Formats: sequence, C-alpha cells, structure tokens
Amino acid sequence: MKILIINGPNLNLLGTRDTSVYGTGTLEELNNWLTESFSEHELTFFQSNVEGELINRLQQAMTDGTEGIVGNFAAYTHTSVALRDALEPVKIPTVEVHISNIHAREEFREQSLTGAVVNGIITGFGKHSYVLGIQAVEHLSS
Repeated sequence: MKILIINGPNLNLLGTRDTSVYGTGTLEELNNWLTESFSEHELTFFQSNVEGELINRLQQAMTDGTEGIVGNFAAYTHTSVALRDALEPVKIPTVEVHISNIHAREEFREQSLTGAVVNGIITGFGKHSYVLGIQAVEHLSS
C-alpha cells in the first residue's frame, strides 16, 4: 500500500522543540522507524513549513497512486481554511494525527479545522499516533 505521511510546520524541529511535549526523537528518526515498522508498505514522507506546499502535495496525492494519507498538519490544523478546503475533495483514506493531546493544551489547539474533512483523528500518543494512523488507513482501505 502506498501511504503518504505528511507533516506541517515546525515538525522538522522534532527532537529540539519543546521536548517535554514532543519528545527527543527527530523527524528523520520517526520516518526511519515507521519505514522499518511498516516495511510491507511504500511510505512517502513530506514535510513543509509552507501552507501552499502542503496543499500542493495533497493535490498531487489525489493523482499519483497514493492509497492512504496520514497527516500531522501541526499548527495549520487549527488555523488553515485553505488546508481544510484542500483536504475536502480527497477521497483517499486520510487520518489526522498529533503527537500531543491537542485537547489537553491551549484552548486554541482544541479545535481542528482539518478534522472535519478527514476520516478520523488520533491525538496524544506520541510517535505511536503515526502507527495508529497507518493502522487506521489500513483498516479504512480493507
């Protein structure tokens, strides 16, 4: 199965940014761990701090054979109508994930604009949120 793992702003700083919330592992370490853990799948990784680049990659996924999407849209989850609108026409199984529990943080993080147009949201399980997201995409595809 071809799965896109898409990460939004500041996730390139994993391992150095607020380690009490996000842990000490880097994004590269996370990607390598997921690749090893799900060797039966073709995982493609994309990270950008730029909203338009995330939108372009989601639109590309609609035509490049991608069969599932696991997305951590980071701060754009709570603020980006444009990203929400880009996700709405996606018919590929799509699961939103968050490393931290967005409902146990600042009030503005509790709302997910993107969550309304994906199949489900997994939040608060650290790097295992990605594992659960991939498993959810597998389930949605079966």
